[in-house]
Amino acid sequence: MLGTIVNIITVLIGSLIGSFFSKKLPSKVIKTIYQAIGLFTIFLGFQMASKTQHYLIMIFSLLFGAICGEFINLERITDKFGNFIKKKIKTQNPNFSEGFVSAFLLFCMGSMTILGAIEEGMGNKPNLLVTKSLLDGFSSMALASALGIGVAFSVIPLFIYQGGLTFLALWFGNYFSQLVINELTAVGGIILVGIGISILDIKKINAVNLLPALIFAIIFTYLTQQNFFNIF
Repeated sequence: MLGTIVNIITVLIGSLIGSFFSKKLPSKVIKTIYQAIGLFTIFLGFQMASKTQHYLIMIFSLLFGAICGEFINLERITDKFGNFIKKKIKTQNPNFSEGFVSAFLLFCMGSMTILGAIEEGMGNKPNLLVTKSLLDGFSSMALASALGIGVAFSVIPLFIYQGGLTFLALWFGNYFSQLVINELTAVGGIILVGIGISILDIKKINAVNLLPALIFAIIFTYLTQQNFFNIF
């Protein structure tokens, strides 16, 4: 778990620095930073989505994930959790929940998260997660300068998700083939595109409710590898 702990520390430091400067920057500058983050998020999402080798796995994962996410209403759960934290720390930042959710998705959807967690979970040095930590530290500065302190609290779901992947890799690391990693990354990329579209105020996308698609991506990819589905 060393890699995840280092990741959490860098995100916290970056978020605190960015949040401090957000109070000093003019609103026009913050708006431009916000737009830059949205554009970068869309670019990163498309780059990740291009890793798919089976478009049907992607679309079926997103469809089933959307159904499950809407049924559970994950967005409402995350909003309630974000508002709970917001009340506890007594902040009036209107972008708190958005910063909390957007940062978590940006920090956790990439292939470095998956590969790094597998690397550490299988007993190797957490080189990838340490590298990711440095990148996330700078990213959290930019995010927090636009969205505020909510970015810092993304370390809670980051710890659960990334730490959980590390423990899964400890037991099931041999089942994480390159195909599984590629399809997970691709589906995560589509979710990031949705986040970018929301950040730019083009259209409100319930990206959080698409998160179960990641689980279906693993299931469908595994079934494809076992030749259960020829259509994929």
